[in-house]
Amino acid sequence: MKNHVLVLRTGEDALAAITQFAKRNNIEGASFSAIGAFHDATIAYWNWDTKEYEHIEVKEQVEVLTLTGNVSRAGNEPKLHSHVILGRRDGSTIGGHLLRAVVRPTLEVFIVDYGVHLERKKDPATGLWLLT
Repeated sequence: MKNHVLVLRTGEDALAAITQFAKRNNIEGASFSAIGAFHDATIAYWNWDTKEYEHIEVKEQVEVLTLTGNVSRAGNEPKLHSHVILGRRDGSTIGGHLLRAVVRPTLEVFIVDYGVHLERKKDPATGLWLLT
């Protein structure tokens, strides 16, 4: 097992940065958590009936109360699966599957690489990328 800390700054694409870090460090099976803030994000809710994600745009400054996810592989490429809870200025929260996020001012990411290979494949019944 190996631990990593990744600190992101204003303007960085959170998921792209974590994915690139996983690729550069040959991480194939890990979990991660993070706190910080975003100013622009897209989260999603999986609609079981339609088998599609319903996108929710978050176009405001929000606190990342919790971001949790894992790193696996889809073929030779890292594949992230992450969920987030975001805190709004009025104290309300919104959460879901994290699709995209722009950091402002920072995101502190803690990655635990388990040293194992986890593989994801697209499930034909659901359309979801599931661990195999």
